[in-house]
Amino acid sequence: MKSVSLHTLGCKLNYSETSTIAKNFSSKGFLLKNYGEKSDIFVLNTCSVTENADKECRQIVRSVIRNNPETYVIVTGCYAQLQPEEIALIDGVDLVLGINEKFKMFDYMENLDKKELSCIYKTPIDDVADFDEAFSADTDSRTRAFLKIQDGCNYKCSFCTIPKARGKSRSLELEKIIINANKIINAGYKEIVLTGVNTGDYNYESGIRNEELGTNSKYEIRNSRLINVLYELEKLPIERIRISSIEPNLLTDEIISLYRASNKFCNHFHIPLQSGDNEILKLMRRRYTREFYSGLVHKLNAEIHEVGIGVDVITGFPGETEQHFENTYRFLDELPVAYLHVFTYSERRDTDAAGFGGKVDVRERKRRSGLLRKLSDKKRSDFYKRFYGTKQTVLFESQKEDDFIEGLTKNYIRVKVHSENNIENTIREVKLSDDYLCELI
Repeated sequence: MKSVSLHTLGCKLNYSETSTIAKNFSSKGFLLKNYGEKSDIFVLNTCSVTENADKECRQIVRSVIRNNPETYVIVTGCYAQLQPEEIALIDGVDLVLGINEKFKMFDYMENLDKKELSCIYKTPIDDVADFDEAFSADTDSRTRAFLKIQDGCNYKCSFCTIPKARGKSRSLELEKIIINANKIINAGYKEIVLTGVNTGDYNYESGIRNEELGTNSKYEIRNSRLINVLYELEKLPIERIRISSIEPNLLTDEIISLYRASNKFCNHFHIPLQSGDNEILKLMRRRYTREFYSGLVHKLNAEIHEVGIGVDVITGFPGETEQHFENTYRFLDELPVAYLHVFTYSERRDTDAAGFGGKVDVRERKRRSGLLRKLSDKKRSDFYKRFYGTKQTVLFESQKEDDFIEGLTKNYIRVKVHSENNIENTIREVKLSDDYLCELI
């Protein structure tokens, strides 16, 4: 029996897609092995958000080939779409597949013989229109599953390569989302996390036959937005529903009202900010101001009980002066959020920002990132302390060897308990105490 190992870099969307690729291999009779184990085939699903992501891809590929020179190496994903020739120069890479070819690997694998030169198959991004369905677990235990509902992006942020790597925004038909959600539920998962490149931009138009609608028209266009997806998922027998990330301008009052009304939706939002200074936001071509963002965060805190809010922020963007950074720091310091995801700006080829003036020294970028990461630690600690002594429900993940088991509250606090019994994939009530160590109730 031939074997395959797979590895993923980047976002939750990539993880869901790698899981689907793994299922495709398994259905063909391949033995799935863990990353790091010797296998006949190695598949790397790449990210290209930063230069470090590209560098990590190259390091991983070289390490795999060095440890197992006979393995057939396939590299796919965003980096493979953007810079396939760069990957193909790595000795030992056999196949480089773009976004449109990612789920069609067997069409390009004539045999598993090592190649002297890499083969590249990549569809121009403007010609990519298909939507490839995907869903997966984020751990080996069946606790949370990531369900892909959207792909691509129509936004034109000056620093971002995703539209060039993923193409235009496109969405999965609502009926297919429900089918996939039911597969997840039947497999035993307790939480569904909706994911996409720009999940809040979910928008699917379908032509519905007149006999289905009872109308005289031949077709009627039915438009589904994210709120429609949430309404339909809420009807299913799933314990928890969460959105992986959503743009602030797409988090509507309708969504907030539904979250407030239903106990199935996790009181947690991850909302990209990128900068707390309006001049930098304008340079980034973001679609909101700091005042809008602040109003949204305060609205969520006022209307969603015990809400946890995560924030993406970039430091060292071209033109970001010390004053701009201080504006961002003070803005975040005063904002009622739970944690930050801090990214150090990295020049990306073929983006407008790469040609902007006012470049920030790399050491200064890292210094600013360090300050914000310390602020994030404080934010996370303060958020957790708010709930000392309170009762929370936790979805527990895989059991550890030391009889400790970790899990997540609905508002995204990671906690652990000591339990000699296996409580994996169960939702239990706990009492929060110091150091994220809780007591089962």
